[in-house]
Amino acid sequence: MTNATVLDDLVGGPGDRHAADSRAGILRGILRRRSTVVAGGFLVLLILCAVLAPMIAPHDPDAQDLLQRLRPPGGDHLLGTDDYGRDVLSRLIYGARVSLQAAVQAVVVALLIGLPPGIAAGYRGGWLDSALTRIMDALMSAPSLVLAITIVAVLGPGITNAMLAVGLVMAPRFFRVARATTMDVRHETYIEASVALGCGSLRTIGRHILPNVAPPIVLVISVSLGTAVAAEASLSFLGLGVRPPAASWGSMLSTASSNMGIAPYLVWPPGVMIFLTVLAFTYLGDGVRKGMLRSRSVSSKGD
Repeated sequence: MTNATVLDDLVGGPGDRHAADSRAGILRGILRRRSTVVAGGFLVLLILCAVLAPMIAPHDPDAQDLLQRLRPPGGDHLLGTDDYGRDVLSRLIYGARVSLQAAVQAVVVALLIGLPPGIAAGYRGGWLDSALTRIMDALMSAPSLVLAITIVAVLGPGITNAMLAVGLVMAPRFFRVARATTMDVRHETYIEASVALGCGSLRTIGRHILPNVAPPIVLVISVSLGTAVAAEASLSFLGLGVRPPAASWGSMLSTASSNMGIAPYLVWPPGVMIFLTVLAFTYLGDGVRKGMLRSRSVSSKGD
């Protein structure tokens, strides 16, 4: 073990402890809020339904039975059937799998595109910061849904291309948060000491910057997941997302809108699930934000 490594471990103590205390404070703040706990429980239940969809879905979501088309809720079909005779409940359960998977894909793309440049811009500053900030500002200036539709139109319809477009649109959020947080901590004493002792940029970022960037990034992730669910539903509603006959909440809404006059019950299951899922992610993000504020308040009092 080199002297630089030993000294880096010593100067890294305060920053590491501060990040660990911050994460613990955020977790305590989240658990104290009943609305956040309920939202988290709902999301856990939704994830379980998505994972166990083949075991809990009462019917094949793609099986068509034209003799049973547009049946109202009841009997073997608790939520009724659509215009192809497919079971709405089964499609709703499988639609949760598609929506959550799509949301995770979009957030991962946004994280990969926005986080590294944001940390680099905040850490290095200068011309690199100016160039990256201008690129992200230009990306933010375009209407998000229009930009996503344009990208899907160029790449072709499909859930992967749709989520790539949504992730690209959301990337500036991660960039701005990562940049601002990095700029806040890059002049801390323990980071300057680490650099002065000869630690490389990558080691300094990985050891000292990332633990401090993580809490606000978690907040952005929780909010962005809800945004991605709504964006996927919008693109699938327009026929630019999931490809038929795969089930998606957005495509189910599109089918329901075509049969509003004769089967208005079709609009409620996917509409309510989109609403509750986005609301749950919003409450979870709000809980993380309140936990961060509480953690900072306690930390400032301790100082």
